[in-house]
Amino acid sequence: MQEEFREYHKMVGLKVAYYRKLKGFTQERLAEKMGVETSFIGQIEAVNVVKAISLDTLFRISQALDVPPHKFLDFS
Repeated sequence: MQEEFREYHKMVGLKVAYYRKLKGFTQERLAEKMGVETSFIGQIEAVNVVKAISLDTLFRISQALDVPPHKFLDFS
């Protein structure tokens, strides 16, 4: 991950947490729907850990939460 994009990665993680909570999902429930470990979701959402994710992962999160992918990248 390039340092110049560090803040964007944090913001994506915060958006994942926001939409997950809005849907009433726990990290465990989201991880289950995606077929990943709960710790993986925790790493994505943690503000003190910058976890770069692929577009495929973003799309899987989007499907699991039924939120359009662009919502996770709207930083306005």
